[in-house]
Amino acid sequence: MTHALALNVLDASSIASSVGLLGLIAIIFAETALFVGFFLPGDSLLFLAGALCAADAAASGPHLQLATVLPGVSVAAIAGAQTGYLLGRRFGPRLFDRPDSRLFRRAHVERAHEVLHRYGFGRAVILARFVPVVRTFMNPLAGVVQVPVKAFTVSNVVGGLLWADGLTLLGYALGRVVPIDRYLIPITLVIIAGSAIPVVREYRSGQRAATRG
Repeated sequence: MTHALALNVLDASSIASSVGLLGLIAIIFAETALFVGFFLPGDSLLFLAGALCAADAAASGPHLQLATVLPGVSVAAIAGAQTGYLLGRRFGPRLFDRPDSRLFRRAHVERAHEVLHRYGFGRAVILARFVPVVRTFMNPLAGVVQVPVKAFTVSNVVGGLLWADGLTLLGYALGRVVPIDRYLIPITLVIIAGSAIPVVREYRSGQRAATRG
């Protein structure tokens, strides 16, 4: 009960230490499937989960098993995106026809649409995985604009594996050479800062496009 009360869904280290593998899978699924998941720390959570897999199992901090984390996050990432896509196909434009609220911003949809238009179906679905917020809204948007099911599914699987397994393995590699329990806070801050870079780039790109327009 104490762990549950201490859970902070915006903090990757809190998630990993409080709810473990099942919580990790649920967060990754929610971030890629549901609008309400756009604020969740997917990148930093995957990276940290990999680092925790490399941590000493006998240490006092949280520890995860790479053999279960990799398939778990892969399935969550792929299933989440496919769910978002199917919701977009099922409900169509009505899904985005709503006023701005605390959990919905039309600007997020417009940014995802810009990526889709700029790179085409396949590349956009894959690249969106590595752009926070955009990866959440790309999947239902692809369904709304009727991206072919086969094309989306193939790109979803490729992008999901590259993102989920790639970041997890990067974290694992770092955890093998850095004592994660000693440097948990600075490593988490670096991961969060790195996750923000694509958002800043997209924002600046949008600002330049608006200026030229």
